[in-house]
Amino acid sequence: MQLRHTDALLVIDMQLDFLPGGALAVADGDAILPGINALAARFDHVVLTQDWHPLNHISFASTHGLHPFTDTVEAPYGTQVLWPDHCIQGTRGADLHPDLSLPHAELILRKGFRQNVDSYSAFTENDQRTPTGLAGYLRERGLTRLFFTGVAYDFCVGFSALAAARLGFESIVIEDLSRAVGLPGTLDSTNERFTAEGVERARAHSFGVEL
Repeated sequence: MQLRHTDALLVIDMQLDFLPGGALAVADGDAILPGINALAARFDHVVLTQDWHPLNHISFASTHGLHPFTDTVEAPYGTQVLWPDHCIQGTRGADLHPDLSLPHAELILRKGFRQNVDSYSAFTENDQRTPTGLAGYLRERGLTRLFFTGVAYDFCVGFSALAAARLGFESIVIEDLSRAVGLPGTLDSTNERFTAEGVERARAHSFGVEL
């Protein structure tokens, strides 16, 4: 695949809490670090995201006295899956993984910092109304084709790629440089939505990156 000067690589939530040993670890998530580093070296423009939650965030099962993964609550914006406490502002678990080597990254966007709304997408909070400002940043810089890597494929990566497509960006997920949480039905649902909403899928070897 030929890269363009209007392309950007988005590296989603490669934080310690989301990788093996973390509070909300995505299985095998650390295995994609070398591939992301190699792919990012081919891009002129790289953007990183960080989940950045306050204590007692609405998405934490502990906030509601309920169980993570299996329990949900009804929020004003719909059903909220409950997670273990993770990526709390200023904690080690919220840090980007030290093996993520992207010195030329131009922006680190923090999301999920509002107490009462979660934010899977890098573009909008889960209420689908509150923007993060990323779309405006990318448009102002003339970046129109977006490639997505990171975790988790079926949540923050997927929601970000779908939001990008809805906002008029060309949206491509690098499948083998992402990993999924894999709750019941989430992987199939994500792939079905990608097909329905025009999100393309590619693999690292398309860019000359061998895993």
